[in-house]
Amino acid sequence: MKKQICILGSTGSIGTQALDVIKQHSDRYEVYCLTANNRYEMLAEQARQFRPAAVVIANEKYYEPLCALLADCPDIKVYAGAKALDEIVEAQPIDMVLTAMVGFAGLSPTIHAIKARKTICLANKETLVVAGELICRLAAENHVNILPVDSEHSAIFQSLVGEGNNAIEKILLTASGGPFRNFTLDQMRDVKAADALKHPTWEMGAKITIDSASMMNKGFEVIEAKWLFGVEADRIQVLVHPQSIVHSAVQFSDGAVKAQLGVPDMRLPIQYAFSFPERLPLNGDRLDLFRQPLEFFEPDMQKFRCLHMAYESIRQGGNMPCIVNAANEIVNEAFRKDKCGFLQMGEIIERTMQKATFIAKPTYDDYIATDAEARRIAEELLFG
Repeated sequence: MKKQICILGSTGSIGTQALDVIKQHSDRYEVYCLTANNRYEMLAEQARQFRPAAVVIANEKYYEPLCALLADCPDIKVYAGAKALDEIVEAQPIDMVLTAMVGFAGLSPTIHAIKARKTICLANKETLVVAGELICRLAAENHVNILPVDSEHSAIFQSLVGEGNNAIEKILLTASGGPFRNFTLDQMRDVKAADALKHPTWEMGAKITIDSASMMNKGFEVIEAKWLFGVEADRIQVLVHPQSIVHSAVQFSDGAVKAQLGVPDMRLPIQYAFSFPERLPLNGDRLDLFRQPLEFFEPDMQKFRCLHMAYESIRQGGNMPCIVNAANEIVNEAFRKDKCGFLQMGEIIERTMQKATFIAKPTYDDYIATDAEARRIAEELLFG
């Protein structure tokens, strides 16, 4: 029997690469459902190629145009809206849900998929950043596996395979450092979105590329690692590694360090999440360690305030990571539209953390309210 896969966010960077993996292993995997936020034309093209049982467009204004494009494919059901996303992941035939949507919007369908006892291939980092405690509790209650797709968390996961209950001394989380790793603080004041979108090693979507440039992405990954692997943040060390060859490592109580290395290719962690515990062949480049040195540096917390604030949000706990995420989504978009300075992003996030209502033990409804409040505060700080 082929595994039936639902891809939340099939038109993004992770989604398109996941479809390439499925195409390479069509004897093992089949697409049950594809979803997108706005790119209905690309979604229709994907649907024609992979013939899923259903497609969902989150933005309801594109429902009619999508239906028109798929009018001659009556076997593909077309749905629209956030509620449809929550419902489709519960479909009985689905074995795995790849959560590749960007932002807070990925939280609700992920919760629905967990409650429906689907295996989660987690690429939406905001889910654990915002509600890590809730997600981990639900996964445990429903006996659901959460398999990491982020290259760093997949590397940690792969380094832990076979280790059983052996104690982790610390996690070494690598970061490319983004395009501004060698810039001075003064140089960073004047950078624009076009500069930040030129990532030196990875091809990613716009939002995550900006987060990588500010190192907020790495801060979020620290929060994710805490929840995925049960390691406190003070035992998660970020290393700037410009070559992006060592994807992350684990240091054990005897001082031994295990790392996963490979060329920067997101299809590898995607495929490993699909095939775990097996490894399958994958077309692509192979690592040549003779071609380049491997360098490691400490991140500069003065230059990359967003990383510092992510650690601070973990220290405070409660709904603070949710506040940071919401403010970051606002400033990230504003920066991409030239309505916010690069260093100003960190300032707005910090002020939002100070102003938003802190809740020590948030419920799901609290997360929804916190997200809305923090977005409003960040917008007011930005635009008055």
